[in-house]
Amino acid sequence: MTAHEGGPVEATREIIAQSRRIIVKIGSSSLAGADGRLSEQSVTRLADVLAGVRAAGRQVILVTSGAIAAGVGPMGLPARPRDLATAQATASVGQGALVAAYSAAFARHGLTVGQVLLTADDMMRRSHYGNAQRAFNRLLDLGVLPIVNENDAVATDEIRFGDNDRLAALVATVAHADALVLLTDVDGLYTAAPGTPGSERIDEVHGPEDLAGIDVSRRGSALGTGGMITKLEAASIATTSGIAVVLASAADAASAVAGDAVGTLFHPTGKRDTTRLQWLAHAARTRGAIMVDDGAVRALQGRRASLLAAGVTEIRGSFEAGEPVDLIGPDGAIVARGFAGFSAAEAEQMRGLSTDALGETLGEGYARELIHIDDLVVM
Repeated sequence: MTAHEGGPVEATREIIAQSRRIIVKIGSSSLAGADGRLSEQSVTRLADVLAGVRAAGRQVILVTSGAIAAGVGPMGLPARPRDLATAQATASVGQGALVAAYSAAFARHGLTVGQVLLTADDMMRRSHYGNAQRAFNRLLDLGVLPIVNENDAVATDEIRFGDNDRLAALVATVAHADALVLLTDVDGLYTAAPGTPGSERIDEVHGPEDLAGIDVSRRGSALGTGGMITKLEAASIATTSGIAVVLASAADAASAVAGDAVGTLFHPTGKRDTTRLQWLAHAARTRGAIMVDDGAVRALQGRRASLLAAGVTEIRGSFEAGEPVDLIGPDGAIVARGFAGFSAAEAEQMRGLSTDALGETLGEGYARELIHIDDLVVM
């Protein structure tokens, strides 16, 4: 099934084949057997594929799950642990085995790997986001293949359903990747759970409208933590940042990174913003919210204008000038995010006033936009 009529599927995959910097994410279910032990054969097979990508002159960052799954067997556990403390201990044991397996597999190709442990919280801190970007760029410049994993040994709420899918999308944005390949245990996005009568694989997704009516409620495997919902969320983060995404089976890894007609291709829907705005849109933890009226919503979405105090109806939370805030419309939906030009206390005084009135009432220093257009990203 193809969402849009047009030329052959192969022709549309050039966006993947020509990607200079590619992020590849693989899930736990694709790396471990049913007994919970890490499959070195699976690790070796993936390393062989990615070594071929490197040999072609392309840069690769691998985002891998599997630390907890890799620790299940060595610790003699019957299944993936449910409680946080045991999950952290299992991840601590499994992380060493996972990285050792990757190091050995890539060494066969003369490649050095570097481990980068992150949590979603790291991505939410602007300083950490910038540090991660510098680390990735330097590792790649030095010819090292970065291997990223969730820091499950110390994470708390980050050990949850599908977190590494979102982490992979955030890595793709922070590293300014051209493409993101999500490898999983299904061969693409289906209109319903694979095997359901009438279910069809979708070759391409051009935007949210192509996802209407699709059933993605099926959870991941017993060893994995992901599901199709989290993969669609990851695809949304990446594509709205101008990054193409392919969702494919781990068995089709070589074809997926080569741009062959496998899996589901998600076309970019947005443009590449500055690192600061990418962080704001997808990773920032906002400090408050500014409620705006319908006129402000139209101006933000239609004309991509600055936010004026005249369109503000309510200030929520406590924030200082320069901190990230949500801009929320009358229907409760987030319209945009921005770096506040004034503190919450100042914004409350400015609320509802025209630019001229601001100058007359509060002084010329307040006679300007509440959030400048250069500090805004429409969601």
